[in-house]
Amino acid sequence: MIYWTLFWEFLKIGLVAIGGGLATLPFLYDLTVKTNWFTAAMLVDMIAISESTPGPIGINMATYAGYVTASVLGGILASLAIITPGVILMMLIGKAMDKFRNSPLLLKVFYGIRPAVAALIVYAAWEIIKVTMITSAENLWQAQLKFPAIGFFLLLFIVNKRFKIHPVLLIAVAAITGAFIRF
Repeated sequence: MIYWTLFWEFLKIGLVAIGGGLATLPFLYDLTVKTNWFTAAMLVDMIAISESTPGPIGINMATYAGYVTASVLGGILASLAIITPGVILMMLIGKAMDKFRNSPLLLKVFYGIRPAVAALIVYAAWEIIKVTMITSAENLWQAQLKFPAIGFFLLLFIVNKRFKIHPVLLIAVAAITGAFIRF
């Protein structure tokens, strides 16, 4: 049954979503390969929509992916599934935190997790770059760069860095531009 599979897959993703929604992207990409529920290009669209809507990106991604896969009930189940492990873990950690708050071992564990989360986010960024700024080919050496997309990315990056424009405004500008120009 699609609903059980959807719930189970997002429950597993929620269990390893340490570091927030962007850390779930490699697992969502793997889900595209494993299930064919959505494509890598659709995943990039999901990221864009999830980033531009209110709320945590991980839950937004789960809701969108669940909806695309199995309509409204799929969106609800995927959302519930991705938050369930975090809710349970936070309840358990909250009870134990007072006891282990100053534990040197716990601090080392958290410092060890940071590079892993960073690696997951960099991997996700690379997958997004491949879909948005590089033409698909059998291997990376045969691919070609999408210079208009790269130029638009650099323009938005520089504008954001220089003028500290709110991300929502940048997303709106990109959405409007994308409606008229195909990169």
